[in-house]
Amino acid sequence: MASNATTVTKCPSPMKATSNGIFQGDNPLDFALPLVILQICLVVVLTRGLAFLLRPLKQPRVIGEIIGGILLGPSALGRNKNFLHTIFPSNSITLLDTIANIGLLFFLFLVGLELDIKSIRRTGKKALGIAITGICLPFALGIGSSFVLRETISKGVNASAFLIFMGVALSITAFPVLARILAELKLLTTDVGRMAMSAAAVNDVAAWILLALAIALSGSDKSPLTAVWVLLSGCGFVIAAIVILSPVFKWMTKQCFQGEPVREIYICATLAIVLAAGFATDFIGIHAMFGAFVVGVLVPKDGPLVGALVEKIEDLVSGLFLPLYFVSSGLKTNVATIQGAQSWGLLVLVIVTACSGKIIGTFLVSILCKVPVREALALGFLMNTKGLVELIVLNIGKDRKVLNDQTFAIMILMALFTTFITTPLVIAVYKPARSAKIADYKHRKIERKNKNTQLRIMTCFHSAGNIPSIINLLEVSRGTEKDKELCVYAMHLMELSERSSAILMVHKARKNGLPFSIKGRRSDSNHVIVAFEAYRQLSRVFIRPMTAISSMSDIHEDICATAERKKTAIIILPFHKHLRVDGSLETTRSSIRVVNQNVLEHARCSVGILVDRSFGGTTHVSSSHVSLFVTVLFFGGGDDREALSYGIRMAEHPGIRLMVIRFFVEPEPSGEIVSADTVGNSPVKSVSQDDEFLSEFKHDTCKNDSIIYVEKTVRSAAEVMDTVQEMKNCNLYLVGRTPDIKATYILNRSDCPELGPVGNLLTSPNFPSLASVLVVQQYRSESLVNSASDSGDGESESA
Repeated sequence: MASNATTVTKCPSPMKATSNGIFQGDNPLDFALPLVILQICLVVVLTRGLAFLLRPLKQPRVIGEIIGGILLGPSALGRNKNFLHTIFPSNSITLLDTIANIGLLFFLFLVGLELDIKSIRRTGKKALGIAITGICLPFALGIGSSFVLRETISKGVNASAFLIFMGVALSITAFPVLARILAELKLLTTDVGRMAMSAAAVNDVAAWILLALAIALSGSDKSPLTAVWVLLSGCGFVIAAIVILSPVFKWMTKQCFQGEPVREIYICATLAIVLAAGFATDFIGIHAMFGAFVVGVLVPKDGPLVGALVEKIEDLVSGLFLPLYFVSSGLKTNVATIQGAQSWGLLVLVIVTACSGKIIGTFLVSILCKVPVREALALGFLMNTKGLVELIVLNIGKDRKVLNDQTFAIMILMALFTTFITTPLVIAVYKPARSAKIADYKHRKIERKNKNTQLRIMTCFHSAGNIPSIINLLEVSRGTEKDKELCVYAMHLMELSERSSAILMVHKARKNGLPFSIKGRRSDSNHVIVAFEAYRQLSRVFIRPMTAISSMSDIHEDICATAERKKTAIIILPFHKHLRVDGSLETTRSSIRVVNQNVLEHARCSVGILVDRSFGGTTHVSSSHVSLFVTVLFFGGGDDREALSYGIRMAEHPGIRLMVIRFFVEPEPSGEIVSADTVGNSPVKSVSQDDEFLSEFKHDTCKNDSIIYVEKTVRSAAEVMDTVQEMKNCNLYLVGRTPDIKATYILNRSDCPELGPVGNLLTSPNFPSLASVLVVQQYRSESLVNSASDSGDGESESA
């Protein structure tokens, strides 16, 4: 008996931290540090690779991480004992779990930072009803399925703890994962998206409370009163944290000023508080992650402190440490334990129970709240999203021996399946209202017959560095006549990533057309808002900032759809290159160029690309101090007419001098050249439109001393360059993207097709001027291209 006991309790020898190297006879994989480094690298490569492969299916990264963890465990690669004992030996599991739980600790702190209790208080009755039903019905079904499992594969477990664990596992909605799915499907700003986010936030808080109860019950083997003491102590911890920590964090937030770096002492103090809170809740008998989550919730969401905390820890935690938690789960998951018809039948039962509880419950309540059928069904699918929170529940249940290997594997596969099907099912049953066809509107370009109409502009920017030039451009665009109002929509383009801070951006996303800031809240937390708000108050311009949060590959859909909905005449985009100190242009991000190209292709209004060379300076120039020289290079064609129309609008400003250079191109003969209008109109038709347009322009501006009109005949790009270089002190060039076919012939350059030949010429390194360039593409619908009666405006204008 003694020898048997000795054999059973024998433990693997502890690993030393570092090796002396392979040349001194040490195997690095027998030591803790090099082994953990190898494990982290392997996990990151595998999970990121799977996430990349699943991206075309619009699956969240958590799917790839769950699958990666399962593949590394005994279900797949771990079936090879040499691999398992070499890469994940039993004496390294404790260290791996410790690092994974530290990552989990700080990730739950980030989740707490994302959760705004104030927004939960403002949750509407519909979202609250959906959240309550989405918890109660699946919880009840989970309790029912737990009786079936206890009678078959989970005999002998703690009945009360198992019942609650099953109820929580089936009733959870993963708030962070849901937010990313909504963003990928562009549903964040729809009624469905806002309702799902509100309901998921309520669900999240309820799930943590129920999980705390389950953990308390799972550790009460000694006495039934133990669970009561654990729960009371947990409530005491929350109350103490609110009383003590809330004033501390409010004081810290007041000491951090916008635009200034957050002091290191505040960051270190907050992280130390997170660890101390984790120790306190673990000491009580609740998992350490609860303490971190409570601290995250208590940190004020306004001010730079939250942003600094997220920036300091999110990449390290989410990128390196957190994937280890999925591997830790995968090493405990053995799909091979699901054998026989009974086990697979139980898997189907759990999946059906989980899906039916969430989907049917949410659907019925939504219908009772008079939500349309398709939206109600989409809400049901969205609320069925699982994720990391589900894995946390299951891992705690496994560690507390509430879930055995077979039940754990079944629940992991259930979480994977329900999350995987969310996106395709939502796409199948519901398309957001933003993609619906919108009624046609008249003023889709600046050129129009009735010039005394409101001009609507949507300008886009990626960073604060774009703002001064944008505001200066808007200043010279606003005109002076009262009946020529300017309406501006300023869209901040923010890339959605898998980082935790993406959810903080989601909280700032308002329905397109509403301001960034919430009424009654200080707007000085965002200097972008301050800049546009100040300009709005100083001028007569109606301006509304808004935001678009999406991946860079399809953010053009947000731009085009919003421009359509706001009935804008022109979209102005920043160029993908910025001005360096030496005067050359340097690429900022290549993805911005793809965005511009997509907008040029899909926009149903005119589009302008601003090549910014500090237009008007690096700060906003007030109206009384504006003194700028604008030059329009006119070769002919619809784009050039649009550029000139914009220039005429600018010339109304008293501080603007406008020069229009009409080029007559006579290329050197090199064989017969058949010219055709790029829009589909005949050359004769195009020429007649240009002549008619210029004739009207000269008639209207003949008595305006601030406008100069000259004509030049050129035969090559060099002559165009010489003519343009004679115009010294120019601040802005206005050019068309696709000029007359003859100009295209002599100016053929393809460095940046989105700028066209003239734009490429003005931005080439050989051109000495540092003037900004606005390249304009005029909107042309198919009906305009094919209509023989099209002239001038091409549309019936009305005031």
